[in-house]
Amino acid sequence: MSDDRVERGPLAHRVPDLGALELLLAVARHGSLGRAAREMGITQPAASSRIRSMERQLGLVLVDRSPRGSRLTEAGALVTDWARRVVEAAEVFDAGAQALRGRRDSRLRVAASMTIAEYLLPGWLIALRTQRPDTVVSLLAGNSATVAERLLAGDAELGFVEGLSVPDGLDGAVIGHDRLVVAVSPLHEWARRRAPLTAAELAVAPLILRERGSGTRQVLDSALAACGGPAEPLLELGSTTAVKAAAVSGAGPVVLSELAVLDEFAARRLIRVRVEGVELRRALRAVWRRAQRPTGPARDLLGLTKS
Repeated sequence: MSDDRVERGPLAHRVPDLGALELLLAVARHGSLGRAAREMGITQPAASSRIRSMERQLGLVLVDRSPRGSRLTEAGALVTDWARRVVEAAEVFDAGAQALRGRRDSRLRVAASMTIAEYLLPGWLIALRTQRPDTVVSLLAGNSATVAERLLAGDAELGFVEGLSVPDGLDGAVIGHDRLVVAVSPLHEWARRRAPLTAAELAVAPLILRERGSGTRQVLDSALAACGGPAEPLLELGSTTAVKAAAVSGAGPVVLSELAVLDEFAARRLIRVRVEGVELRRALRAVWRRAQRPTGPARDLLGLTKS
């Protein structure tokens, strides 16, 4: 029976690793196993063991050892020439990989839902700038559905959404929570209300809402579903800023992230309306394409969101 099948095994099983080849080159340069070991940062017994292991793997004697030093055999000299080409090719490979990492690390594309983009992300990006001053960050802001689309299309390395769950096709991690609140103009009748608004009352009230696909709308629709609501929107608007402006003008009640209306509450341009019987707390998530855990600047930004 031919032995060819043995020779056609995986290359990694038949070719010594780079560390062994670098050690052999060091032996050739120094003519001494001990000096080669010191250059490689290992002990002489460890170097001797590695050379013997390589010889067994190749089925060749590579080094003659004597009290006067170590010299390459004829086979060892040939293998050393080949090893030099392999190591040089590995150095080219490493330089190319470093260049790719440098290009990757020079930019970061982030997609974020409106609330996170406006009220949380700026602080995280300032902190990232301290860690990675040479990384240029581009931000794509939209609703949570748009963020998922951007990630799946490869237009961003990292995304941030609010909502009930991780969008299909993505992995994610909860990085925090916030709460939706009901707010009205000081002139609205609810501004003078003493008793909390019930879930049923909120469900039938025409509200100024974010568009479908936003995390805010998704959480509100789910929270009021048990009460048959929400009612047909009074207005549907595509940004948090537009929703707030409509509420401040007196157009009607809004439901928004507490983060988005803190300044309006402090200046009493909007009044918070207490609500009972409905859970409006929601998770904030970092998301990325499934099985593609963030690396480089994206990994660093993810770490900052949890600090």
